[in-house]
Amino acid sequence: MRIFDLKKKEVINICDCRRLGFVGDVEFDEKTGCITHLIIPGPGCLCGIFGREKEFVIPYCDVVQIGNDIILVEVKKLKDVEKACHTG
Repeated sequence: MRIFDLKKKEVINICDCRRLGFVGDVEFDEKTGCITHLIIPGPGCLCGIFGREKEFVIPYCDVVQIGNDIILVEVKKLKDVEKACHTG
């Protein structure tokens, strides 16, 4: 599977059945080449006019299953994976 293929999949948290969005990017370990985190852009503020306030950075170990259309993750507290978006 390619990173491009991951970006087409919606991420759903199985703990609360919440749709988190689509994969926007991934982080990987430069030494091993393994994916370490999925990055899902958060909801836009003011209809996306001013960009996004936060994103979800999901550790790859929290991925439960990757299907044809969705990725199931198990995140007990979403606050633990919310990060402020970097500007500039």
